[in-house]
Amino acid sequence: MTDNKLKALEKTIKDTGPMAILFSGGVDSSLLAVIARKVLGENHICILLDSPLVPESAVNSARKIADENNLELYVLNFNPLEHQNIRKNPKDRCYHCKKQIIKTAKEFASSRRFTIIADGTNVSDTKTLRPGLAACREEGICHPFVSAGISKVDIRQIARQKKYDFWDLPSSACLASRIPYGEMLDAGKLEKVEQGEDILHRMGFLQCRMRLHDSTTLARIEVPAEQISAAVMKKDELARNLKTIGITHICLDLEGYRSGSMDEI
Repeated sequence: MTDNKLKALEKTIKDTGPMAILFSGGVDSSLLAVIARKVLGENHICILLDSPLVPESAVNSARKIADENNLELYVLNFNPLEHQNIRKNPKDRCYHCKKQIIKTAKEFASSRRFTIIADGTNVSDTKTLRPGLAACREEGICHPFVSAGISKVDIRQIARQKKYDFWDLPSSACLASRIPYGEMLDAGKLEKVEQGEDILHRMGFLQCRMRLHDSTTLARIEVPAEQISAAVMKKDELARNLKTIGITHICLDLEGYRSGSMDEI
């Protein structure tokens, strides 16, 4: 089944032609990029927007994946906090942020004579709340995985079968998704989230979220359901470490890790 989907993806990329790929270093965009490299050769570039919304570790990981797979990666500086309709953190923040990301990427891609912008959006993404997809539709962003009928599960299966080291990377999302809608974003809050999740990663919780509440004094920790008991066992160490970055109250979400839990509030 995945062999047929991979062939469909390769045909979609070939038919689309030269493309600039919005690259994050996650499993989705990484697989799209390496397949595009295989099909298109030098007729591809990858564009990574480095911003306060992206953990430094993610940028470093993306650079490593690009180096290992001979991808032509360009890292551009981007500060979404300069835009009021992003900084205010409204419910449709992702829409406004994606519009600015696409604008920046298009300008750079055009300077390299690329007219097609593609990203790692897949069939699974179209079934969840993703305001950024509306911006993609308006801006004509190409979604090769969607055209090939490929889901998030398919992407991991294909990457694993092809023995790409990134196949089992934990899913990620921009740091702003840890802060309740309507609460102003600033560099300090985003840095605190990054520091807190770094602490969780070092403690062995690779797939996790640290959601901030009450103006950053309360942290709601999400880890996979099967790791909740481990987090309880390490509660003293966890509390001690998080208090060093200014968290005064810590709670463990008993529903476990789940994407988009801020949308439930």
